[in-house]
Amino acid sequence: MNTTPDTMPTTAPAPTIWPGLQANDAPALIDFLVGTVGFLRTAVYEDGDRVAHAQLDWPEGGGVMLGSYDPSAPEGTCGTPGTAGAYVVTDRVDELYERLVAAGVRVTTEIEDKPYGSREFGILDPEGNRWSFGTYRGEPRPGAAS
Repeated sequence: MNTTPDTMPTTAPAPTIWPGLQANDAPALIDFLVGTVGFLRTAVYEDGDRVAHAQLDWPEGGGVMLGSYDPSAPEGTCGTPGTAGAYVVTDRVDELYERLVAAGVRVTTEIEDKPYGSREFGILDPEGNRWSFGTYRGEPRPGAAS
């Protein structure tokens, strides 16, 4: 457990996987993901006019990390802008779909019930990254207690 400067206890999030991506216009992508999609702006570290690192949390768990594209960065650091894809689990898939459609977001896959039990849809963000949102939380791990 950590403490904040005002001594209120905080707990680190449970370990999870965080997609990382780079953006040509990181501030605009952050604004889209926070203001339109519903991520939480947890941390944004700037280096001049660049975003060195941003952490955007998904309210229902997990999140994404991103920064400004740097073509001189070592290969393998992050993909080029517009090449990422992520699946985001949400219990409010219909509400989110309606809100994003009303906001004029480009839908790539209409909302539908899938044969594996999920209800989901897909969008493109302003950089061209593919995002899928759905109710599928994955299958239980072999040998996991139910």
